Amino acid sequence: MRADSRASDAARLLTEVGRPGLIVVDANDHPVAILPGSQVLRFLIPRYVQDDPALARVLDEEFADHLCDALEEKTVRDLLPKERVPLPIVAPDDTMLEIAAIMAANRCPLVAVVESMSKTAPMIGAISVSQLLARLMPEAATT
Repeated sequence: MRADSRASDAARLLTEVGRPGLIVVDANDHPVAILPGSQVLRFLIPRYVQDDPALARVLDEEFADHLCDALEEKTVRDLLPKERVPLPIVAPDDTMLEIAAIMAANRCPLVAVVESMSKTAPMIGAISVSQLLARLMPEAATT
């Protein structure tokens, strides 16, 4: 997903792929940021409701039905957090333990996999925490 992509497309993609966020890439497909699903919600939910969630109870369903309308005229760039944390990047030959350590250290549920560790290498994939845990968890014993 690129920063100039439509925010509504990003939200749809989040729901279709079931990821915790999307990786934003530059013109060379190098990863530059993560758009967490929680950040999309922060954009959609009015600040006064975030400050006092009890107010959500008094808003009607029609209000809720139109929350996502705000995404139609925005880009992914508009939704990105103002304060960005470093984007976790891994190499194709990193071990599962190395990837898990990077995710844990960065408190990030998603990492970008790049061709090489150069600052312009294109992204070739992504790994979510659920994918990593699925590989790390032992198979359940069947009886």
